[in-house]
Amino acid sequence: MVTGNKLGVILAGLLLAILMASMDNTIVATAIGTIVGELGGFDKLMWVTSAYMVAEMAGMPIFGKLSDMYGRKRFFIFGIIVFMAGSALCGTAETIVQLSIYRAIQGIGGGALMPIAFTIMFDVVPAEKRGKMGGLFGAVFGLSSIFGPLLGAYLTDYINWSWIFYINLPLGLLAFVMIAFFYKESVEHSKQRIDYLGAFTLVGSVVCLMFALELGGKQYAWDSGMIIGLFAAFAVLLSGFILIERRAQEPIITFGMFKNRLYSTSNIMAIFSGAAFITASIYIPIFIQGVLGGSATNSGLVLLPMMLGSVVTAAGGGSFLAKFRYRSIMIPTLALLVIGIALLTTLTTDSSRFMVTIFMVLIGLGIGSSFSVLSNAAIHGFPARQRGSASSTLNFNRELGMTLGITVFGIIQSHVFTNKLAAVFESGGPMPAGVDLSDPSKILTPETRDSIPAQVLGQITDALSSSIVHTFAWAIIPAVIALLAAFVMSKEKFDPTAEQDQYSAAH
Repeated sequence: MVTGNKLGVILAGLLLAILMASMDNTIVATAIGTIVGELGGFDKLMWVTSAYMVAEMAGMPIFGKLSDMYGRKRFFIFGIIVFMAGSALCGTAETIVQLSIYRAIQGIGGGALMPIAFTIMFDVVPAEKRGKMGGLFGAVFGLSSIFGPLLGAYLTDYINWSWIFYINLPLGLLAFVMIAFFYKESVEHSKQRIDYLGAFTLVGSVVCLMFALELGGKQYAWDSGMIIGLFAAFAVLLSGFILIERRAQEPIITFGMFKNRLYSTSNIMAIFSGAAFITASIYIPIFIQGVLGGSATNSGLVLLPMMLGSVVTAAGGGSFLAKFRYRSIMIPTLALLVIGIALLTTLTTDSSRFMVTIFMVLIGLGIGSSFSVLSNAAIHGFPARQRGSASSTLNFNRELGMTLGITVFGIIQSHVFTNKLAAVFESGGPMPAGVDLSDPSKILTPETRDSIPAQVLGQITDALSSSIVHTFAWAIIPAVIALLAAFVMSKEKFDPTAEQDQYSAAH
């Protein structure tokens, strides 16, 4: 059993790795306006975030399963190294395409870090302390989103946006030292056959779906051979993955685990709450910069209240695990998420920042408990040899929800915005001299906004505001589905005594 200062160092290393990987999305969110303003390519804006999430998502179940089979430490260390390499490359990107590719490399590292960190925590922490530690680990997601926007905004406004990636290097090095030299695995792992074919079909299906959704209606028509072919490849690969996993001796995703009602509903909540949450996280900074005319720092400060709210319910949810059923914690918090998203649909170009702040606090309070409570609910009742798979599948589904949310809602926002702009200028509106409106990212930079006539700028911001609010209206749907899943959730409660028996047996 790991005890004392050694346990503290290990937990600090795990928390630092989670902070680093989870912060990477929020730190980019507040800088994205400046990045696309400098590099161009507004139509590829969402790939900067979704490339990271696709790679991270695809790697999660694979690394989770490998950690069950061969041990946690080696794959966790691998994740840190790859993440740091991707971060270094991101800082050198000269085009939006390059940045997206380097973000995918980062995502591969993140795919190992996120699920394995939680699993190591479950392995080394005694059961009676796991609820509080789960809350602490969940709160790190909120803390990462507090430091991410503020740090990203500061680095972008006062140094250079490339430093939002370089900052990962010292953090990663510190986490590497803490885990490499202090964590010694005590649980034995049996070497088993790796499901390479399952891994290939899983990654392939995810990539085909994301490319189809991203390229459809932009570079290619929805009914073009390319898009139809991508959707067909997704369907074939997904069907193949399901058939392979049902027959595999050691499947990457064990479908039998979903027969557990607590586990299946936890995954449903992770998917749909993640989709709703990421939509708010991405589009509120764009609303502040593009509609209200703020800088990257302004947009970062707007996200701050949401992240403070998420810290409160993430830590509180973990502390309440031993007192309340999982569903009793999830129902009221997800209700707040639905209310917060619904209120975002009332935003206009005249909305005050105080009003935006209130709405974001509600969303933060609504999402926080899902980070801590669902992570514990997902492994409830499963033996140690299945925890890596259970944890990674939950994180995979959370990332799937976020990735699909970014892509699908990005398509909706882009479509509405483009149509409204076209309507403005087709009706004879004045075209601003020297401004290429085929790249709407121009309105995200304060310098360009100053050069656009006030009347034209008002029409553009009206179009942008309307498109974002329209997107928030659609985001209510996944938030409601997550809430309904909480009502269907079974009535188990975290039992430290039963968990302690499993912990003792494993150690």
